[in-house]
Amino acid sequence: MARPAAVTGPAHPADAAGERTEAVLSRLQLLVTRKLDGLLQGDYAGLLPGPGSEAGESREYRPGDDVRRMDWPVTARTTTPHVRRTVADRELETWLAVDLSASLDFGTGRWLKRDVVVAATAALTHLTVRGGNRIGAVIGTGAQEPPAPTRRWRPAAPPPAGPPTLTRVPARSGRREAQALLRAVAHTPLRPGRGDLGALVDLLNRPPRRRGLAVVISDFLAPPAQWGRPLRKLRVRHDVLAIEVVDPRELELPDVGVLPVVDPETGQLHEVQTADPRLRRRYAEEAAAQRAANAAEVRAAGAGHLLLRTDRDWLLDMVRFVAAQRHARTRGTTR
Repeated sequence: MARPAAVTGPAHPADAAGERTEAVLSRLQLLVTRKLDGLLQGDYAGLLPGPGSEAGESREYRPGDDVRRMDWPVTARTTTPHVRRTVADRELETWLAVDLSASLDFGTGRWLKRDVVVAATAALTHLTVRGGNRIGAVIGTGAQEPPAPTRRWRPAAPPPAGPPTLTRVPARSGRREAQALLRAVAHTPLRPGRGDLGALVDLLNRPPRRRGLAVVISDFLAPPAQWGRPLRKLRVRHDVLAIEVVDPRELELPDVGVLPVVDPETGQLHEVQTADPRLRRRYAEEAAAQRAANAAEVRAAGAGHLLLRTDRDWLLDMVRFVAAQRHARTRGTTR
């Protein structure tokens, strides 16, 4: 085997990974800026994707207006139905709950699920900081690494996994702080072990914060019973958006014979005979039932639901979702 003429010392793996991550972030931010600027510009009625929170002027009621915004004092004085317009709070606060459990290290489409999570974080960060608003995040991943064995302590069996790793990034305004938040998400390592999506969402409830936008980004593979109650509690004070990241192989299995699969959270290895049509059918039915349960739980919480796939244009899906939400909120009203 031929060798290169000159051999240099190998770069440290962590340094090489960090350089690659920074290069990816630079390209990602450029892509987000070019695509989103001009598509979602203009005055906004309030929190993305909801209406404003500050009371404005009154105007006459029109068919299609939200009856919950009726201005009863003006209606009583004029004997004509009036509604109270809302204007945006000019300093809004957005919090992200970013799930980086080990199950995100998977993808058979154009990207890994982790890449889509980082990309969605970049897009939301860009949309938030344009108006001088503040954005913060809580980041969750798998269990902490167990302590290394020493001469005095050497376990006979593998030690149990520790608690999930949860990191909080304070909410700040400014592009530099937003880029620091994005780097914190991109550089968070995916640790093995079970994550706790419910505990991650509940971090946005403690301590109580001023009304704002809360976004949960995850693949939502955890059972709805784990995260449904914290999500409903979060919706009491905030507009909530759930971004679900899905890979096509999580919805159906291809016919490729014996397929070895590994659970990234537990390390368990299974061999699946994908040539069995009954197995593929049951798999597709169970996957559809799981996604339907997730959608029902998000809908019951009153949150918005955005589905991003690793085999589609995630940015176009986000633009369509935001545009549809704004159109639905402003239909029949004038701003």
